[in-house]
Amino acid sequence: MGIKVGISSCLLGENVRFDGGHKHLRLCTESLSRFFDFVPECPEVGIGMGIPRKPIRLVGDVASPQAVAVHDYRLNYTEKLTAFGQQKAHEHSDLCGYIFMKNSPSCGLFRVKVYQENGYPAAEAGRGLYADALKKAHPLMPMEESGRLNDPLLRENFISRVFAYYDWQQLVKSGLSHHKLINFHTRYKYTLMAHSPKDYGELGRMLADAGNHEVEAIAERYFAALMAVLSTIASRKTHTNVLMHIQGYLKKKLSSAEKQELADIIDRYRTAELPLIVPITLLKHHFNNHPDPYIAKQAYLQPYPDALSLRNTI
Repeated sequence: MGIKVGISSCLLGENVRFDGGHKHLRLCTESLSRFFDFVPECPEVGIGMGIPRKPIRLVGDVASPQAVAVHDYRLNYTEKLTAFGQQKAHEHSDLCGYIFMKNSPSCGLFRVKVYQENGYPAAEAGRGLYADALKKAHPLMPMEESGRLNDPLLRENFISRVFAYYDWQQLVKSGLSHHKLINFHTRYKYTLMAHSPKDYGELGRMLADAGNHEVEAIAERYFAALMAVLSTIASRKTHTNVLMHIQGYLKKKLSSAEKQELADIIDRYRTAELPLIVPITLLKHHFNNHPDPYIAKQAYLQPYPDALSLRNTI
């Protein structure tokens, strides 16, 4: 069984849009569906709106907009969409991520237009009401929009966060302990360093006296900080730093020629001549021949299945 991830129904090719169509996102059905168990929802259909139907838009205060019919502002769906989002957030508490339809007044996560009395959208962007309800209920859950997933860096970041979120949920289900918390942090050392070396150190200091705190309390603080760090896009500079750290575990095991080849590959990644998958593959090859128990624990070298090919383009 795969990781449960929520998704706007239209992105799976379901004809639930206001015009009776869909917005099929093949990334989901042809790639991610091998590892994710998608839980589709169309909130507009869910609250009883038909297919096809008159379109809706957000109007009024950007911070607290109303969802109304484009042709008749007296038809207001605000309370129903918000309540539906709250209901689904409760029903699907086991989700580890969510993919929303961009620009939607119900599902849009970023840059949704909120129209003003003059007929023009406000300068500030809003958020779809259903998406907003889910975000408020599960603020740490990885969430992304369909359009942004076309960006290789954003796509890799989102999917890696989904797997980390799932990993954490499995830890919680197994029963928290201070020892397990320290082991989790150790396993994510190089992943965290790739996103923010400074924050990795701060998380380590947070856990330094974990034994003096209730495990549930320190775990809650740690997980919130972890997901914030992982939301930061890792750069070539920080990835290179991590690759060089990991390379150090092989310095006494490789020949001079092998060490030089590895150093050259890492440098060519640094200068954007090669994608990340190349130095990662070479490192994994060497550690297969020269196993290291500490490196074998690290999530960094295998944050998600290789078949997703996410590191081939970053």
